[in-house]
Amino acid sequence: MGSWLFSIGPKDLGNVLCYYRSQSGKKIIKKMTGNMIKILLVDDNPTNLKVLSGAMSDSGWMILVATDGERAIKQAEYATPDLILLDVMMPGIDGFETCYRLKDNPMTEEIPVIFMTALNDTVDKVKGLNLGAVDYITKPFQQEEVLARVGVHIRLRSLSKKLIQQNEVLENKVQERTAELMDALNNLQKSQVQLVKNEKMSALGQLVAGVAHEINNPVGFIAGNLSQAEQDIKSLIKIIDCYQKEYPNPASHILELSEEIDLEYLKQDVPDMIASMKQGTDRLRNISMSLRTFSRLDDRARVQFNVHEGIDSTLSILKHRLKANENRPEIKLLRQYGEVPAIKCFPGQLNQAFMNILSNAIDALEESNNGRSYQNVKEKPNQITIRTYLLDADWLAISIGDNGCGMSEEIRAKVFDHLFTTKAVGKGTGLGLSISREIIEDKHQGRLICHSVVGQGTEFTIELPISPGD
Repeated sequence: MGSWLFSIGPKDLGNVLCYYRSQSGKKIIKKMTGNMIKILLVDDNPTNLKVLSGAMSDSGWMILVATDGERAIKQAEYATPDLILLDVMMPGIDGFETCYRLKDNPMTEEIPVIFMTALNDTVDKVKGLNLGAVDYITKPFQQEEVLARVGVHIRLRSLSKKLIQQNEVLENKVQERTAELMDALNNLQKSQVQLVKNEKMSALGQLVAGVAHEINNPVGFIAGNLSQAEQDIKSLIKIIDCYQKEYPNPASHILELSEEIDLEYLKQDVPDMIASMKQGTDRLRNISMSLRTFSRLDDRARVQFNVHEGIDSTLSILKHRLKANENRPEIKLLRQYGEVPAIKCFPGQLNQAFMNILSNAIDALEESNNGRSYQNVKEKPNQITIRTYLLDADWLAISIGDNGCGMSEEIRAKVFDHLFTTKAVGKGTGLGLSISREIIEDKHQGRLICHSVVGQGTEFTIELPISPGD
């Protein structure tokens, strides 16, 4: 039996071969394999190298040799041996300097080094150990001692590699598990937010529907009585006109009373008051209908819905915010409705998205008015434009744009982020657009797109499939 030997010179790093020197002296060339245990012997004395390789002849280890520190460092970098036996006394850089450079190099710092020395000085041994050596072998070599020490450190090296591999596997598993837990936590938080939102919307929808119903009853009663009152008053006025024709010269006290109550004015004003009251009841009835349309409870299944009705009901609820106030004239509202079909959707949720986007448009216009006088706003009035149109046979679009101050690209990129808001504390939660995107994209398989130009305004476009798959 013999041992595998190979030596690498400075010019041999690109083509590494090892050779087998048998006991008969025959050399067998073979390419180096990556799974053999490699031991690098570093000694300037060929005799010592021969003795060491002979001692390891039955080990099956691959033996690498170097005759000086510089070659040893190059071979260690290239071949990454499992163990280095390093002579202390060598020409050029000695063993101590070689060990220092090996331990200072990230590529070779983990390779265990055993010093070979004839020195018995404790100071030198301590110096070597402090440099990072793991053991000493004393010359002249004792074969059993060399094999025992090398074997122990090879096993320790193998165990160390396995431990490193196991730690890497464990770290990967921990990272994977952490990522899974983070995903689970995010999903749980989203589910909790969705559950709370659904509960709130359900409760709000029931409340609004109940209020609308309660409003509708007295409004219907008043409207019915007003119609009857209008007819009765017309009849009374006819009788008065008839009396005035038949009795053009009434008694003095009747004439005085007529002048006191201004009968002629009342005959004109009372019908106008009745008409005004009828308009008020019609307005209340429309609000009641808008509330019921807006708050439809339809989370279980999609239904056919006219988006124009949803937009109009939302605008009816927001009408008070569009009216003129002491700071600005009325916000102009341009409806540019196209010929679009009804779509299958969840109307209550879609109305909520309309509400959030329209409310944001009004907020943006209010913000753009800061620092502008009433006259300035009047000259360039606030305006919201709502357009509906078909993208193709399967999709329709709803565009809601304002001519406010617009947004920078940095802010526009974050507008749909959960809890992101540019509004002052107490004026915004950062949930409106996030929830709207969830409603449009997750619930309806649509798209919600934001375009904005600083100083010109912002436009949100809702794209919805006309007949989405359930």
